Amino acid sequence: MTTTTATFDFTLHWSPAGKLVLTRADGTQHEGVVPVRAFPISAAEEGLSLVDADGHELAWINALADLPADTQAAVQRGLQEREFMPEIQRLEGVSSYATPSTWTVDTDRGRFDFVLKGEEDIRRLSSGTLLVADSHGVQFLIRDLFALDRHSRKLLDRFL
Repeated sequence: MTTTTATFDFTLHWSPAGKLVLTRADGTQHEGVVPVRAFPISAAEEGLSLVDADGHELAWINALADLPADTQAAVQRGLQEREFMPEIQRLEGVSSYATPSTWTVDTDRGRFDFVLKGEEDIRRLSSGTLLVADSHGVQFLIRDLFALDRHSRKLLDRFL
């Protein structure tokens, strides 16, 4: 049986300006690198691409776990900065109980108004965790349904 070890011809670090920098083995540097998941839902920890500011792929990573700890931490920080998933803390109101409807919500990133196209855009991830997709594909997280205030739960119950 043969064992393969992943080797990488690059290192990653964050510049003082807050940009991710990829340095190749030959010393070539690329500043402003962005990590992108190939399969963000079905295989979030596998298949990552490091792209430059123009979207050209600079490196491919089969699995995040294959990276050295410091490089893995740099990639994870880049992913957190890129991925946008506001957490709903309160439902202020809905325009209608029929879909499509406009929802006004307070999140950890401020107040948002978005359109829910249909009840199928509310997915239950676990007994108390929901993922709500708006009409533009932005995903909103409800981490703990039971921690929401009574008004929010009452509005949400109409859609579940």
